[in-house]
Amino acid sequence: MIPTNLRGYLLDMDGVLYRGRRVLPGARALLAALDRKGIPFALVTNNSTRTPRQYTRFLATMGMRVPAKRIVTSSVGTAAYLRAALPPGSRVLVVGEPPFRRAIARAGFVPAWEDVAAVVVGLDRRLTYAKLARATAAIARGAAFVASNADPMLPTEHGALPGAGALVAAVAHATGRKPVVIGKPDPRLLHEAMARIGTRPEQTAMVGDQLGTDIAAGRAAGLFTILVLTGVTTNRSPTDGDPRPDLTVRDLNDLRRWMAGGKIRMD
Repeated sequence: MIPTNLRGYLLDMDGVLYRGRRVLPGARALLAALDRKGIPFALVTNNSTRTPRQYTRFLATMGMRVPAKRIVTSSVGTAAYLRAALPPGSRVLVVGEPPFRRAIARAGFVPAWEDVAAVVVGLDRRLTYAKLARATAAIARGAAFVASNADPMLPTEHGALPGAGALVAAVAHATGRKPVVIGKPDPRLLHEAMARIGTRPEQTAMVGDQLGTDIAAGRAAGLFTILVLTGVTTNRSPTDGDPRPDLTVRDLNDLRRWMAGGKIRMD
């Protein structure tokens, strides 16, 4: 049965709404239904390769209209963490793509390669050995180590590709240091998203495709958790050690039917 106290939804994007540039089943219809019914929702992603405004434009190309204020990315969370941890104007080495570097700069920090107070690592599809070398050297000299997320894989229309976590793991292995990880499964992005839509944890559902990140973050934040089988996780039965979702659906069409009172498997 549908929990009677649900008032809002948080949704992951990669593997839930789309894969690469392919819209996943039910995505457009679900977002339209939430808007039509006045149900608040936000999108929460570990991906740091686009700004919220860029995501708004990207989603629009696939027929999904979501304002930037409803999109919470790991780059937003990383910038917020640095503002709390470092003095304004601190130098920060960023391993990541231009939108990630811009988010750090707009937060009041100076992107640099030497004499840095922190190293932040996100997905970088133009990664070079030189970047890894500078990052590891800075951490060895005492710079803080922050990761946008630790996702090992990125779902795309061509299959799963290495995610930011693969890069983070390389730096961690080289330095022997564990990073502060900002993205899911840490719940801080979910708390930021709930603040934006005005719901409390017991009123909110987290919809995601990865047990170890989306579902784990939802559980850590006290949310009702919904696993959709269109992304990284394709099996309804979690393996030992994986968090169990409260609900498992095949795709967002199934989720929309469940929200309307349809019969969908509960775990």
